Amino acid sequence: MPFAYFDRLSAARKAIYLRSDAIERVDLPPGPDLRSLLDELALALRTENRAQSERHAQALCDELTGRLRVPRVRVRVLSVRPSGNWGELHGLYEPFDDGRPPLLSVWMRTVARRQVVAFRSFLRTILHELCHHLDYELYALPETFHTEGFYKRESSLYYQIRGETPRHRAERAAAD
Repeated sequence: MPFAYFDRLSAARKAIYLRSDAIERVDLPPGPDLRSLLDELALALRTENRAQSERHAQALCDELTGRLRVPRVRVRVLSVRPSGNWGELHGLYEPFDDGRPPLLSVWMRTVARRQVVAFRSFLRTILHELCHHLDYELYALPETFHTEGFYKRESSLYYQIRGETPRHRAERAAAD
């Protein structure tokens, strides 16, 4: 079921939206286990080390873009999230058409309390922004939309890199 803004899109943009919505997972090719890299990223975030967080986030994105055989992105980890009357920004994907690699920016601190964000939120934000990159580079979509399919792709990447199967997820959901 399309999100509410779907009705305001042109026919061409609706077609792109529907193509995006139909793709429900990222088929990540096999490769090295990423859990130790995720542990290092979690530790860097927990110890509030911005530079190390950026280095590990870059390594993660390099591994994922390499496996998927798409151009790499440059990752930037910044301190406090920008905010305004629209809310606060968790991440940003900026494709460039001037030869520079696309830029994926994430912020490690909340606005209100300036606390380090939870690791799961931080990781999902990285993957969310990477999914925008994949929309352009892997799926050749001329535009990237937040569709149900987009969010399913983000989740599929999250669970694959965490080494979780659908059974693991179901067991964890039942325990909650």
